[in-house]
Amino acid sequence: MSQGPRSGLLAVSTALLAMSRHLEVRDVLKTIVASARELLDAQYAALGVPDDHGGFAQFVVDGVNDAQWKAIGPLPRQHGILAAMLHQARPERLADVREDPRFEGWPAAHPDMSDFLGLPIRDGDEVLGALFLANKNCTRPTGGCGFTEDDEDVLGILAQHAAIALTNARLYERSRELTIAEERSRIAHELHDAVSQKLFSLRLTAQAAAALVDRDPDRAKGELQQVAALAAEAADELRAAVVELRPAALDEDGLVATLRTQTQVLDRAHSARVTFDGRGVRALPAAQEEAMLRVAQEALHNALRHSGAARVDVTVEKRGPGAVLRVTDDGRGFEPSATRRAGRHLGLVSMRDRTNGVGGELTVASAPGKGTTIEMEVPGG
Repeated sequence: MSQGPRSGLLAVSTALLAMSRHLEVRDVLKTIVASARELLDAQYAALGVPDDHGGFAQFVVDGVNDAQWKAIGPLPRQHGILAAMLHQARPERLADVREDPRFEGWPAAHPDMSDFLGLPIRDGDEVLGALFLANKNCTRPTGGCGFTEDDEDVLGILAQHAAIALTNARLYERSRELTIAEERSRIAHELHDAVSQKLFSLRLTAQAAAALVDRDPDRAKGELQQVAALAAEAADELRAAVVELRPAALDEDGLVATLRTQTQVLDRAHSARVTFDGRGVRALPAAQEEAMLRVAQEALHNALRHSGAARVDVTVEKRGPGAVLRVTDDGRGFEPSATRRAGRHLGLVSMRDRTNGVGGELTVASAPGKGTTIEMEVPGG
């Protein structure tokens, strides 16, 4: 077998493996487009995922920089060649797209394109998107190269696997959405129970204080102090719930920025000093970032609500190809031998479950009067 075919098979294999490594829809789309452009040696590549209103829910390009993309303007509508690929679900290979009768032009800042190859990405009868390439790179001085039938076959293979990768990513995201919904339901239930109990106690204590005001002012004063304490505890429960329920902007901001924001909020809301330090951590897979965020939130909740800490420090740092989260407090700590009994109360069971779910390792170090350190290490993506 010659070197050429082996190189071609290797390139296809590399592209297919790259698509299968991602679980987020946006990451899958970017990988499909970049793989197609590199595999077929095109100047431009794009993938549009249609919406139900004649436009595109998502549109990913490769070969156009951010400034050029911004200058082009709004996303295209489903018209011309794009509409043909989406609605008729057939390949389109053109020597010059500008000469096709369906061509309707493009914005002034749009790069000039000639030879064109496009394919629908299909899952059965459903068209998931349209993948297309333009301007095949060529060393010929004149005449150009254009896309060949072999190119169309290769892109067809890529499109079939792209459909699988995109479907898997969508299923993963839906699963995550269900998990988040279940988590929010659990938090809401716990919040209802905790705050209801606090408010019930507060109401009874306030009634007792009112009854004692005239005949025993000193006892009434004590009851009112208890009212204040219960109200403060209820407020703390609400603050903790708000932080946990707040949508984590992991997709937009990443783990480090999200944790920095949340620790700043907690630092303002509590008397304890809460600090954060992020050290050179690159982006991790979405599932790992979400697990680390949730473990950090649980550890922070424990430190601020149960440990009596004056200071809580959160760090995230790179370790090999992965990362380490560390939450340390100077609170009262606990006896490690009592971890099993205290585990559910402190959320250690759920922290371990989250850590194990992403292939990580959780360690807990504590001693009475010596504070607590929660450390979570996850592998790289």
